[in-house]
Amino acid sequence: MVKESKKTPKTTPKAANLRDGRVSKQSTKTKSKKVTKPAEKTEGAATRVLQPSNQEEGYRSTLDSPAPLPKRNAKGELVFPDAPEMSPNLTPREVLQAGSFGGTYFRPIKSGVTGEKYSGVWKELPKDWLEGLSIPKQVASSTYHADVNTYGVKCGGSLEMWESSGWINKQDPYGWFQWYCRFYLGRRTEDDERQISRWKKCAGVKGRWRNNLIGKCVRSGCSFDNNAISPVVRQTLQHWGYRLSKADFEKGAKRVK
Repeated sequence: MVKESKKTPKTTPKAANLRDGRVSKQSTKTKSKKVTKPAEKTEGAATRVLQPSNQEEGYRSTLDSPAPLPKRNAKGELVFPDAPEMSPNLTPREVLQAGSFGGTYFRPIKSGVTGEKYSGVWKELPKDWLEGLSIPKQVASSTYHADVNTYGVKCGGSLEMWESSGWINKQDPYGWFQWYCRFYLGRRTEDDERQISRWKKCAGVKGRWRNNLIGKCVRSGCSFDNNAISPVVRQTLQHWGYRLSKADFEKGAKRVK
């Protein structure tokens, strides 16, 4: 993991018991849900502009000169014009709807970084991102529910661990995913470069966990989308807005020794 500076901008909000993406020991029992894949475009397909919903526009209206929403390219990746090096393929809404963070991400917390207490921070999110979800169990639970997660496993470190490592910035006291929600919606701050760097080192082309998963699939002789192969790493990558695609697997497999 990347050691982060403690430089801080301004704002507020919330966290969960499985911070940004550290991988914990994998359980031998795995109950994963049927994974709904993000729409993967064919290679020749045109880039699609993502139109903000009314709820997303509500948040964007609170920002000074918000950046435009990303486009989705032919590979299904999100393209941010001002951050081309970051190319997740899951929107924040897709991360939440898929089943993530054991349902705890936006639970009430007391931040060790700001010294403030936070609750109800999920209310900042566009309502359509939470459509059909149980807020008490799937969004703001104080108890971690592995069965909420797409792959039925627990992953991640505690908020306290991330705080003590210096990886939490005051403007986003809940961590990377909170930053991603706000960045996706158009907020831009001095902390963006650091957070984009974290994404690249986790889920980017040379990212640790993307390539860890590719290597395990290659060595096991299994398909890239066989969920029995490293569900903990798959869940971790999902928390970082990424799901391994066939194209990325085939490209990365060539580098596996």
